[in-house]
Amino acid sequence: MFTLAALPHISTRTMFNALTATALFSVASLSNAAIFNDNLPTDKDAVLSVGVNVMAVKSAYDLEDDTEVNVLPGAFYDNNRFYVRGAQAGVYAINDGVNQLSAYAKLAGSEFDPDDANGALQGLDKRKSSAEAGLSYQRRTSVGGIRAQIGTDVLDRSGGNTARLTYLARITKGKLTVYPSIGFEYHDADYNEYYYGVSDEESAETGVDAYKSNSSVNPYINISANYDFNDRWAGFANQSVSYVPNEQYDSPMVDSRTEAATTLGLLYKF
Repeated sequence: MFTLAALPHISTRTMFNALTATALFSVASLSNAAIFNDNLPTDKDAVLSVGVNVMAVKSAYDLEDDTEVNVLPGAFYDNNRFYVRGAQAGVYAINDGVNQLSAYAKLAGSEFDPDDANGALQGLDKRKSSAEAGLSYQRRTSVGGIRAQIGTDVLDRSGGNTARLTYLARITKGKLTVYPSIGFEYHDADYNEYYYGVSDEESAETGVDAYKSNSSVNPYINISANYDFNDRWAGFANQSVSYVPNEQYDSPMVDSRTEAATTLGLLYKF
């Protein structure tokens, strides 16, 4: 007789990763299924925009210079079947003009370089950014959109899982379009432990207090704007600010209650 006790022990992280991988495969497979005949038709005239972005990131880590400036490529495309939005790409399973269900992959996570840190923090291990894959559902309404996402670290840097709930709006006036949004982002204990925890071994080597983090919820706001100079060229700007909760702020690696990113970009439309 089959019993639950006969099952081997499976960690929550392993189960979540397995379920996410299965869901991603299912969504990608269902995107061409007949059950979704009411989806929007493929937009054969979808515009591909590529360009370059200058991003200034203010980290919450205790660094000698807590603002890092990078120049990065950018791309935007959406033909109602798949999309690319900056550092995120995805494929739709449902996209009927009101409901959108997609599988996505994106760059995610923080970076901590001990060479840039203050004092004894220079002896800690490096924390690297990673790649996240997950599922996203968005519903459009007359007063804006609601988006829910859940994702996992597919490179197993932290082995952590995240979730986001966001309200989005769109305001258009002439050639200017503004996209304000506000929401909450959940980080599980594995994610926070990798990016903000200090192990006993690191503490013994550096004198930095050991720290073990729990899961957290980070409120954030974001505003993006796009301005069409003409049929080919457009300017892009984005400002995001995230509040650092106690589970992260209490880490000896952190000295700020906020993280922020400012992006300015120039796009060319093909």
